[in-house]
Amino acid sequence: MEKLLIACPHCHTLVRVGRERLGDSPRCARCKALVLSGQPIELGAAAFATHIERASLPVLVDFWAPWCGPCRMMAPVLDEAARRWSERLQLGKVNTDVEQELAGRFNIRSIPTLILFKDGREIARQSGALDLGSLTHWLEGTLK
Repeated sequence: MEKLLIACPHCHTLVRVGRERLGDSPRCARCKALVLSGQPIELGAAAFATHIERASLPVLVDFWAPWCGPCRMMAPVLDEAARRWSERLQLGKVNTDVEQELAGRFNIRSIPTLILFKDGREIARQSGALDLGSLTHWLEGTLK
């Protein structure tokens, strides 16, 4: 039985879950929240390290800002992607106005920018707004 480490979207504790149990609505032992919430997670600097560098599931991070029109247009697409892909990846959001150091660290020059991380490494990047079909196609091609 393969065990995955999944970062809790609420308290950011790492939770060990068997791969075959992902569909069973696993809960965090610490805060009792659903580990696979199917919702984007706001990531600050401390939570970012836990989700990206220590957890087993890939994480798609949306670098965005509240004043950005394309970012606001893409929000419902990312909400739906978080629901559809909840057992395969986590979806995080980094507000580049608040987390300027993270935006600089990843050389974010335009928003929205999506970066897919796996095993602590960036494996793909996409700038600009996408519709759900384009996002799904990009994720399927990248996560093969």
